[in-house]
Amino acid sequence: MKKEEDFMREAVRLSRESVKNGGGPFGAVIVKDGEIIASASNSVTKDNDPTAHAEVSAIRKAAKKLKTFDLSGCEIYTSCEPCPMCFGAVYWARLDKLYFANTKQDAKAIGFDDSFIYEEIELPYDKRKIPNIQLLRDEALKAFEDWKNKEDKTEY
Repeated sequence: MKKEEDFMREAVRLSRESVKNGGGPFGAVIVKDGEIIASASNSVTKDNDPTAHAEVSAIRKAAKKLKTFDLSGCEIYTSCEPCPMCFGAVYWARLDKLYFANTKQDAKAIGFDDSFIYEEIELPYDKRKIPNIQLLRDEALKAFEDWKNKEDKTEY
């Protein structure tokens, strides 16, 4: 049976392969019952998709393969501590464990600094670098009310 280090080595291998192929230096694998069910590397620049991080792409592949948005029972191995988007995706996907190799400080040292996002989240709306402007809340709340009252909804 494969060990945790084997899965991490695959994530690291994917990250190095990604660099050779024009992507960012990040790789991720998702494991269920001791087997890799999905893997991906960063393809932001190759796909012109700012969300095509290794973790998000691997989560999408795993969810599609398992035909569920709930990845309980799975673990993710990623070559670097996840950025805020990927960290959130790991929790939304309900993965059981997160293993990582490089740290966010290691990523910052080579130009991948996500600290500004954490700082932005803490700022009031009117102090953020990208203007955050609230519009039509009363109208939008109707959809939330519809959801709240819907009896046959699929919770997630």
